[in-house]
Amino acid sequence: MTVRMTVIGLVAAEMDATLEFYRRLGLEFERMGEGHAQAALPGGMQLMIDTEAEVRSFRPDWQGQSGRMGLAFECDGPAGVDKMFAEFTEAGYRGVLEPFDAFWGQRYATVLDPDGNGVDFYAPLG
Repeated sequence: MTVRMTVIGLVAAEMDATLEFYRRLGLEFERMGEGHAQAALPGGMQLMIDTEAEVRSFRPDWQGQSGRMGLAFECDGPAGVDKMFAEFTEAGYRGVLEPFDAFWGQRYATVLDPDGNGVDFYAPLG
């Protein structure tokens, strides 16, 4: 199984202020609605920023006290998402979002690292 880290995710309390900060560093963002923006980074990486409300739209239990930064790893396919989630939860790591087919067209799941940061596994559905 090959996984590739492709996304650094941040949760913004104030989306416009956060975007302004990172724009000053030379990043150009594509807005996808009010609650999500993303910028291409060197090497095929992306910086994705979501508002607190956006995160709660797919993780209603999220309280914002930890895990305001996350990493995402692309899997070989939807079955790879299920495999990675099972592997990590069976190893004792906390799964906070079981694999599901997301409305944005990906198989998606989240586990927490030992410090409470989200680590997402995803793959395109099609």
